[in-house]
Amino acid sequence: MIDSSQINDEHQQLTSDESKLPWIAIRLSYLKQRQIDQYFKDNGMETFIPKEYNICQDKKGKPHRELRPVVRNLLFVKKTVDDAQLYKLMDESPYTMFAIRKNKESRDLYEIPARQMYEFRMMCNPEIELREYLSEEEAKMKPGSPVLVKFGPLKGMTGRLVRKSKKYYLLKEIPGIGVMLKISRWCCVPLEE
Repeated sequence: MIDSSQINDEHQQLTSDESKLPWIAIRLSYLKQRQIDQYFKDNGMETFIPKEYNICQDKKGKPHRELRPVVRNLLFVKKTVDDAQLYKLMDESPYTMFAIRKNKESRDLYEIPARQMYEFRMMCNPEIELREYLSEEEAKMKPGSPVLVKFGPLKGMTGRLVRKSKKYYLLKEIPGIGVMLKISRWCCVPLEE
């Protein structure tokens, strides 16, 4: 489980220039996520793949927990190079992939701010059990109010407070995926826009 000291430590780290860099979502056309992840790492780039624990059986039929990607066609890359270099790196790859752009007419990449990506990564911690992943379309359809978490281990995070099955969740959306964490609505205050 994530504790508040871990969140506060990572919030402190967000002050360096390196951690202020935006992230890019990359959609993969082949199920070669592990190889593409390694390709970017070999080229000196930081990557992130949302993962969760699944119960699997080994060859002897014994159950065990295994960490697996939530979606197989999505990868996040920290943007340490300019757009042209990133496109060149993607073109030189032996795998077909597409960076998510701001709109269909433009080649400008959709950049996920460092703070938003940090919060998303914290919410994707595989040790947290009361979490649900949503597709981008499902996340957009969920009605909810923008909130700031004031108390508890998620203090300082922002998102939308949504309700599902008589329970409240903090919803964080980024291009390609959304994640919801169960939270008490009393910990949240409306976000001033």
